[in-house]
Amino acid sequence: MTDRPTLDDLSAGVPFANRHIGLAAVDQAKMLSTLGYASVDALLSAAVPASIWLDEALNLPAAGTEAGVTAELREYAARNRPMAQMIGLGYYDTVTPPVIRRNVLENPSWYTAYTPYQPEISQGRLEALLTFQTMIEDLTGLPIANASLLDESTAAAEAMTLCRRASKAPKEAAFLVDKDVLPQTRAVVGTRADGLGISVVDADLSQGLPDGHFFGVLLQYPGASGVVRDFEAITATAHERGALVAMAADLLGLTLLRSPGETGADIAVGTSQRFGVPLMYGGPHAGYMSVRDGLQRMLPGRLVGVSKDVDGGPAYRLALQTREQHIRREKATSNICTAQVLLAVIAAFYATWHGPEGLRLIAERTHRYAAVLAAGLRAAGFTVVHESFFDTIQVRTPEAARIVAAAADRGINLRLAGDDLIGIACDETTTADRLREVWAAFGVSDVDIEALDTATADGLPEHLLRTSSYLRHDVFHQHRSETSMMRYLRGLAAKDYGLDRGMIPLGSCTMKLNAAAEMEPISWPEFAGIHPFVPPEQARGYAALIDDLETWLAEATGYDAVSLQPNAGAQGELAGLLAIRAYHDANGGTHRDVCLIPSSAHGTNAASAVMAGMKVVVVRCDDDGNVDLDHLRTTLDQHRDDVAALMITYPSTHGVYEATVADVCAAVHDAGGQVYVDGANLNALLGVAKPGRFGGDVSHLNLHKTFCIPHGGGGPGVGPVAAREHLAPYLPGHPIEPRPGADTVGPVAAAPYGSAGILPISWAYLRLMGPDGLRNATGSAVLAANYLARRLSAHYPVLYTGAGGLVAHECILDLRPITKTTGVTVDDVAKRLIDYGFHAPTMSFPVAGTLMVEPTESENLGELDRFVAAMIAIRAEIDRVGAGHWPADDNPLGNAPHTAATLAEDWTHPYDRQRAVFPPGVTAATKYWPPVRRIDGAYGDRNLVCSCPPPEDFA
Repeated sequence: MTDRPTLDDLSAGVPFANRHIGLAAVDQAKMLSTLGYASVDALLSAAVPASIWLDEALNLPAAGTEAGVTAELREYAARNRPMAQMIGLGYYDTVTPPVIRRNVLENPSWYTAYTPYQPEISQGRLEALLTFQTMIEDLTGLPIANASLLDESTAAAEAMTLCRRASKAPKEAAFLVDKDVLPQTRAVVGTRADGLGISVVDADLSQGLPDGHFFGVLLQYPGASGVVRDFEAITATAHERGALVAMAADLLGLTLLRSPGETGADIAVGTSQRFGVPLMYGGPHAGYMSVRDGLQRMLPGRLVGVSKDVDGGPAYRLALQTREQHIRREKATSNICTAQVLLAVIAAFYATWHGPEGLRLIAERTHRYAAVLAAGLRAAGFTVVHESFFDTIQVRTPEAARIVAAAADRGINLRLAGDDLIGIACDETTTADRLREVWAAFGVSDVDIEALDTATADGLPEHLLRTSSYLRHDVFHQHRSETSMMRYLRGLAAKDYGLDRGMIPLGSCTMKLNAAAEMEPISWPEFAGIHPFVPPEQARGYAALIDDLETWLAEATGYDAVSLQPNAGAQGELAGLLAIRAYHDANGGTHRDVCLIPSSAHGTNAASAVMAGMKVVVVRCDDDGNVDLDHLRTTLDQHRDDVAALMITYPSTHGVYEATVADVCAAVHDAGGQVYVDGANLNALLGVAKPGRFGGDVSHLNLHKTFCIPHGGGGPGVGPVAAREHLAPYLPGHPIEPRPGADTVGPVAAAPYGSAGILPISWAYLRLMGPDGLRNATGSAVLAANYLARRLSAHYPVLYTGAGGLVAHECILDLRPITKTTGVTVDDVAKRLIDYGFHAPTMSFPVAGTLMVEPTESENLGELDRFVAAMIAIRAEIDRVGAGHWPADDNPLGNAPHTAATLAEDWTHPYDRQRAVFPPGVTAATKYWPPVRRIDGAYGDRNLVCSCPPPEDFA
């Protein structure tokens, strides 16, 4: 007998981990030799403190094959039951145009790009986001919109806090919410208000404003019940009483109805989901916010503006307070640090594809089906509650439960809105046959739908019909053929730099591979077509997948419970801190309201603490970048009776495994506080250490970093929160699908499971990697970071290191001494890297004047060496500036990036064209050409333009 492989061996094929991890064994050997270690395990043992080392392997399923895991996901998907979704409540069936699905949603040029903090190489998606903003501004009738928020409900919560900041009402004034606001929105607003100590008053505003002081009012247009009401008088009265008005408005409805701006609203919020983004069991979807003039500097989140580059040409960039929570920390007005870029882009392209006429046609058809449906039910003797509606009607009948069940038997979901009340929502996918099925569920048959259509008037109030124009910009009129649209999308993508072009070595951001096998299932109708509020038996596949993922994440982190609801990392932070606060309150610790945060922490930490009702006290870091243990103990002594929590990031924000982390956690526990471990850097711990074991009580995890959900140009993301047993009862609840346990806090997202539609990505990653693959990924990431640090340390000082001079999964290169002696700044190096074909590392975070580099485990040795060569070549260029060979005001770094257009100019620079555009290692065959030169950010802030400029500006 020979030692030939078995059939099982042959069937397994190449392990997926070998596809995900870029470093082959021979490459790892070369890198380990450079570092002086015999193995990756030896490197990890030297870098990771023994006090937190995990001795046993993760108790996770063994790695599966791509084909096998895809088959398992097919089986899970088959347990879901796609239906005709007529539930409404802010979620509607829609049609994603195939040209957009294929060229955007499923295109790595769009989903692997990072947040556009390097605008010169992000012009395509910035233009798309500007189109989104223009679309929102036009439809809402308000002049300034941001580049999306996480969902409608969190947008409404942000509107509440904006009203509080902008209003001059007394401090004790309350926030007024109309009773017809979506229930999930009311719940999220309540969660946010509770943390901030804001009083929320519910009222039926159809009866006018109640007595009392209010700083803001929230209206729903149309209402959750479907009714369309005229809010102009309410708005005017609110303004007379010193309150601002926020209106949650349906974008499709606004193509037919007067806009919020025309009725006097100060703020409009909502969701763009029904503009081509699938239901996805609740998300991800792009929320929106627009405001009247005068409120733009209070607008949360990201805002795309138009500036100019050094040649005077128009160029897009993020404007104003885009990263204000990083700068203002505990004084920040919001913890929002991301958007839903990929989904906002899809919604913008949906409007571009259909144009104003197409959107109006869809809206008219949707409304006519609702009107005809209502007429048929009235003719059969049923009571339709409202005369005025857009797409949703309510029917009162004692047989409500039976009718809803009968409709479900026919493959249609209606909403049981009360014991005797049914809600029915029409949408883009509604057909005449579906109406017949709904009538049949009510026991109505033989309806002459054509005659009924002819005889039925619209249900829209005539005085609220929209007469103003919208979507007038050329972009909404130019791309009606698929040829034109395909080329438009291709042209925008070509302007950007994504992971499909090369390495994005961003520290703190983890731009790792998003494998196609992980991504593919999100488009399957069995996952994409499920409404978040369906009965549980219709989402059994999602339930099984979510249960798996919660169990696996708890095992990987050492915690006891996980909530997948938070749809961004900062929302996970907030949920974790709210759990800590609720725990203290339930155990006699209502006085505990101090949150200790190291000076190095991510800016959202402090902002989230304030939003959870805590006071921030900063703990110093020592000269090595670690938490200063002596200062921590002194601070704990000062706040021993009122400390609620310590927030730390591990490995630290400085990219180091701090040796004293267990001591830090123990000191906080001794003082009666809880420890929040920010999970942003969990990709340096998987299989090596567990935060729930070395002292953490609660953490948020970034599934869009550690677990392969793509950044999508700045979203989507998922930030689930994991907690130990004593905090588990206080994880986020939800009014539509309550969690077990009576002590849950309210929701932090609109849907019970947040952005559930992209959870199959992380499920697939964990299932494909298995425990060994995850540990190998951690080792490879640490190996890659230390290899870069060692190779570059002779050219750029590495600011912080841990035991043995080692870093974790990222390193900080200190350019401050270089800047001091040569005048070359971190910005100059970042822009020059574009000429070399790289996205820059993270600039000036967490230390100003530095570059934070994270290579991730996905990159191969060739790409790492290419980056090293580029950085060494740039250092040589810096030295030539420092030596006076090139003037400080005219050199390849200060003039970077160089566009193709510069080659046609009269060349007067002291360096040649070859050096400018083809620096060492860059060839014509692989050259990435930036579309614009360096952008003037200050000009853009002084001259804010946040909607699409006319095309002649680009002539």
